[in-house]
Amino acid sequence: MSLWIWITLFAALVQTLRFMLQKRLKGIGLSTGGATFSRFLFAAPLAALAALTVLTLGGEVVPRPSAAFFGFALLGGLAQVIATFLTVALFSLRNFAVGVAFTKTETVQVALFSWLVLGEVVGAFELVAIAVGIIGVILLIRGAKGVRFDRRAALYGVAAGALFGISAIGYRGATAELLPMSFVARALVALSFVTCAQSIGMAIYLRMFEPNELSRVLQAWRKTVWVGVTGVLGSAGWFAAFSLQNAALVRAVGQVEIVFTLLVSALVFKERLSARELGGMALVIISLLMIVAAT
Repeated sequence: MSLWIWITLFAALVQTLRFMLQKRLKGIGLSTGGATFSRFLFAAPLAALAALTVLTLGGEVVPRPSAAFFGFALLGGLAQVIATFLTVALFSLRNFAVGVAFTKTETVQVALFSWLVLGEVVGAFELVAIAVGIIGVILLIRGAKGVRFDRRAALYGVAAGALFGISAIGYRGATAELLPMSFVARALVALSFVTCAQSIGMAIYLRMFEPNELSRVLQAWRKTVWVGVTGVLGSAGWFAAFSLQNAALVRAVGQVEIVFTLLVSALVFKERLSARELGGMALVIISLLMIVAAT
């Protein structure tokens, strides 16, 4: 398999672990904003250190950032913050697996955004593969136990999916603006800038609207720091994959995250899987294999 596929699988696995940890933050008294902020606060210094290390050891020179780089990076960062906020909020409405599954409408949306913004077209076979994955996700959502759909949950999920899609396009565009650096250096430099901006932005937001939440996040650092660690590892994987491949295909392969999520739900949260869920998992895996075959 291509390198970008392995990197995407790694990113999806680590993101599943982060969502699991982030869900538990809601149980220690943090608000949705606080749980979201913890995702970026501890990731920023780790991302900066990783970027500095790679640049020092590799001897690479960072090109002068263009206005397009800052535009793409800031757009992607803002979209990711709002999408993460909505995803954390979803956890209070639905169980762990379903909360993540609602966001998976992003694959179709990111294919559209990729075409409109970056001019990157997805082939017919890859579109079929994406459609197979979407059908699998729908089965997974409908197969989850105790789920009653409501307008609010659907709105949160679709909005989060759209924003994650915009975020993916922003990061793909930002890493492209750093050529001719290596894909690893491009990914880490872009990630470092974005997470720093996100941390500052979220700190200002909490200071204005939830001033007590800042101290709660810091007081709970022993638990929140792991959200940052898994967050930066997962984000580094996504950025690296975006620097190598069309964002739509990266996010399509990333659908395997829902399979990881269901396995976590079964093994950690003791949620039993239905036959429909198993069928949905099979379709997601078939979608992944189709994309592997196409690339």
